[in-house]
Amino acid sequence: MALVTTDYWPQGDFVANSLGMPGVPRVKLPHPVAGSGVANMRSIARQVLPAIIQALAGETPNAALQDS
Repeated sequence: MALVTTDYWPQGDFVANSLGMPGVPRVKLPHPVAGSGVANMRSIARQVLPAIIQALAGETPNAALQDS
């Protein structure tokens, strides 16, 4: 399970494929998250939590946090 921001999604594809794990569950986050403030990080966490749970359950691999 990996949390990957939009700017690094292509690199995540490359690494997953190169390691023979193209279906590794990932959830796409907006970029940047780090340095965006505690309130924003909490907001992102609340928004993405359902996608994380689904990805861990194997229901929706490579889920994306919808851009608002």
